[in-house]
Amino acid sequence: MTQNKPKLLIIEDDPGLQKQLRWSFDAYDVVVAGDRESALAQIRRHEPAVVTMDLGLPPDPDGSTEGLATLEQILALAPDTRVIVLTGNQERANAVKAIAMGAYDFHQKPCEPEVLNLVVQRAFFLHNLQMENRRMQSNQADSPMAGVISRDAGMLKVCRNIEKVAPTSASVMVLGESGTGKEVLARALHALSPRAKERFVAINCAAIPENLLESELFGYEKGAFTGAAKQTKGKVELANGGTFFLDEVGDLPMALQAKLLRFLQERVIERIGGHEEIPVDVRIVCATHQRLKELCSTGRFREDLYYRLSEIVVTIPPLRARQGDAALLAHHFKNKFCAQESRPTMHFAPDAIAAIEAYAWPGNVREMENCVKRAVIMADGPTIVADDLGLPDDGTQVEQPLNLRQVRDEAEHAAIVRVLARVDGNIVKASEMLGVSRPTLYDLMSRHGIKSSA
Repeated sequence: MTQNKPKLLIIEDDPGLQKQLRWSFDAYDVVVAGDRESALAQIRRHEPAVVTMDLGLPPDPDGSTEGLATLEQILALAPDTRVIVLTGNQERANAVKAIAMGAYDFHQKPCEPEVLNLVVQRAFFLHNLQMENRRMQSNQADSPMAGVISRDAGMLKVCRNIEKVAPTSASVMVLGESGTGKEVLARALHALSPRAKERFVAINCAAIPENLLESELFGYEKGAFTGAAKQTKGKVELANGGTFFLDEVGDLPMALQAKLLRFLQERVIERIGGHEEIPVDVRIVCATHQRLKELCSTGRFREDLYYRLSEIVVTIPPLRARQGDAALLAHHFKNKFCAQESRPTMHFAPDAIAAIEAYAWPGNVREMENCVKRAVIMADGPTIVADDLGLPDDGTQVEQPLNLRQVRDEAEHAAIVRVLARVDGNIVKASEMLGVSRPTLYDLMSRHGIKSSA
């Protein structure tokens, strides 16, 4: 029975070699093709995880143009397919070109069945790992916290705090630098709350001119001002029953701060030009990158409003302070944009990972996302090198603790987190890089409270 065997496609125009290769791979459900058209038909029909192919295909059996064109179309059609190129001794340059296009590996003819079998077996193993990782990410996507990708202890604590406060009615203030993901956490808080089935309405106080902000917040009656042709509800009223998110609340003008404070105290609003008090039941979540306490001391933000908004304060650490998260997020965005831009599977060169980990990321996760997207688009071939990222070396130095036990524990924790991020959570590769057995690595991860997946 072949139905339980993994599919292996052999692209070879020589019937004798077809038979020999089919015989060598009796552990797989082998399908064959002799030219580009039949190869693409087999890809569509069987969706094989692994393909072996000769570059010399008709109508150019002595060259490589047809084989390289076939490779390009296979990877465009099924980017996750592992393609192993079979080449003659004089075709090394073509093999290198195939690898640059996205081929998984190459093997020289004449084929040594044992070695080629190991290469194919490894290709299937890596494909299965990738699919398992994708399934895990898909399962996590159902979680409200799926938008937060982190192994850092500080960031995971922030997520736990969001989960704790979500079921309550408390107003929440999310603090953090620009680009750290304040709105992501606000949406997660809403999704975990009893108001999840109602609306989440967001407004950016810094993005709307001051003379329009009041009408955006509280709405207006017909005829309230020139151009007010009909009654219009404000964002606060539209969020009734749900969650209202005030982004960059530190930019709220003083006059509107007083009106917002009255709403928080009375839970009623008045539209511009209206006299009716309208009760509104919303949960307020706000965010800012500014230091609101300092703004209070200089008279630029009302202290009484600050305390109304900050019943619970959640501070998001910047990306530079999150151990291992830079590389972890880089892998995530690389996979995301490879799929989005229809590019074959790509990987980071060691110098690219080193540059990602050394950079301070002043723009945090938003800057990381833009940087990796640019690298995925601009990189030549399947490898992203440091130059593709275009990152400067800022040489940031961090003072180290002097207690030996603390130094040892922190170094051990940091090494495990960094390596897991570098290998995208692959325990086998991580244990090899760290020079320990897998059981030892699992023990260390348990002791330091490090999860095996984000």
